[in-house]
Amino acid sequence: MKLTFIGATHEVTGSCFYLEACEKKILIDYGMEQGVNYFENVPLPVHESEIDMVLLTHAHIDHSGSLPLLYKNGFRGQVFATCATERLCSIMLRDSAHIQMFEAEWRNRKAKRSGKEEYVPLYTMEDAEGVMKCFVSSEYGETITVAEGIRIRFVDAGHLLGSSSIEVWITENGISKKLVFSGDIGNTAQPIINDPQYIKDADYVIMESTYGDRSHGERPDYIADLADVIQKTFDRGGNVVIPAFAVGRTQEMLYFIRQIKEEKRIKNHDDFEVYVDSPLAIEATKIFMERMHDDFDKEAAELIQKGVNPIGFPGLQTAVTSEDSKAINFNQNPKVIISASGMCDAGRIKHHLKHNLWRPDSTILFVGYQSVGTLGRALAEGAKKVKLFGEDIEVRAQIRTLAGVSGHADKDGLMTWIRSFTEKPQMVFVVHGEDSACVTFAGRVKEELGLNTMAPYSGTSYDLAAGRLIYEAAPVRIEQKRPASGRQNTVFDRLLAAGQRLLSVIRRNEGGANKDLAKFADQINALCDKWER
Repeated sequence: MKLTFIGATHEVTGSCFYLEACEKKILIDYGMEQGVNYFENVPLPVHESEIDMVLLTHAHIDHSGSLPLLYKNGFRGQVFATCATERLCSIMLRDSAHIQMFEAEWRNRKAKRSGKEEYVPLYTMEDAEGVMKCFVSSEYGETITVAEGIRIRFVDAGHLLGSSSIEVWITENGISKKLVFSGDIGNTAQPIINDPQYIKDADYVIMESTYGDRSHGERPDYIADLADVIQKTFDRGGNVVIPAFAVGRTQEMLYFIRQIKEEKRIKNHDDFEVYVDSPLAIEATKIFMERMHDDFDKEAAELIQKGVNPIGFPGLQTAVTSEDSKAINFNQNPKVIISASGMCDAGRIKHHLKHNLWRPDSTILFVGYQSVGTLGRALAEGAKKVKLFGEDIEVRAQIRTLAGVSGHADKDGLMTWIRSFTEKPQMVFVVHGEDSACVTFAGRVKEELGLNTMAPYSGTSYDLAAGRLIYEAAPVRIEQKRPASGRQNTVFDRLLAAGQRLLSVIRRNEGGANKDLAKFADQINALCDKWER
């Protein structure tokens, strides 16, 4: 019964934890790293093909984005998630694969001209679609036996549609322990989705600390603040450009704008248009509507009962094709443009920034967390000039942040969540926060609640049955890594991964019928004979 910390240790992205129990090898999340990473993550302790299952907290790419890579490298187990998370992953992982393939195509065009080796995408659409076949979904509150001795239950984390904390009960060799993986803990009183549900007991808690050293401050009047930004920008004749995560934040902005329009808060621009320029956001919005009767909060549900679409209104336009997207910037009327990515590092938002950053009459409005090293973080921190598509762009637009709009609980919200445990956990592991946030929050929990805390680095292993450290890893900063080889992510790497998967399949067939094993051996030898010639 061992837990090893892989990703999102002293960092916010790349969530991944490895659990061994009851002869099963389990991952909790398998996310993609985003933005700048300061610490090196250890590799998985076993080959991907040996992983039996994944427990997925929610669909955001920093928690789910490496699942297609897991499949590509041989994983064929089960991915347990909520129903809404499965639906959102079906579009988000395909979108991520599209980005990987597009980047590979772009790199290979340059590689051909310079005679470099072919670059293979991290994963393909086939890998994304393949891993979706591994999903096993359930609703909140259902207790599921995933293996002999292991039960799980998803609890609403209030962070995103379908987001969850995961309760895990393990009984092995007569010893029983309960783990709780917090996932991303939501902010309270968000539109559309419910507040986070609280859990009462656990032996071990693995909890996030994204805002572990920060407060959102007094809850602002989102509607009034957003209306003020729109009114002043439109009066100047400019556009309001909102970089927003396609899943979650876009739908919240639509919820707010619907109310602004309904209450006629914008004067002299009554019929202003709102463009959602993200195919992913458009698909996600459809899924939100599919799940509205199951997962929306009380306020949104009351609107639905009255026949009101909580995230729809007159003047809402969608841009699906690239031609639709380009046409937005030929429309001279003041408008709101909501586009992905939320941190401005990819996607159509970069085109809208190119057309609006230099305009003093426009406003760039940030409504979500901006990771260190992203274009969004640079703009939010006051960059005067940025480079887009090889061109230097002067930043003359108003740069604003809608204070308090966050899908994450702040430091006090996190304390409220951990205080809900009426039975004292043996240990609270603090993860998923920048270095200072992890350390600060772990210290606060220890001081104020008297709980044992630890902010582990990647590679740390803990014996859950005995309640002791097996190995405490030291931080390895990225600059200490050896230089990467010239060949990265090649077709040969794909072949090596296939060989590792074959070895895993062979091991899994130990004890099989002699006739079947002999046939398997003959097939492998025939393949070897072909390629040794």
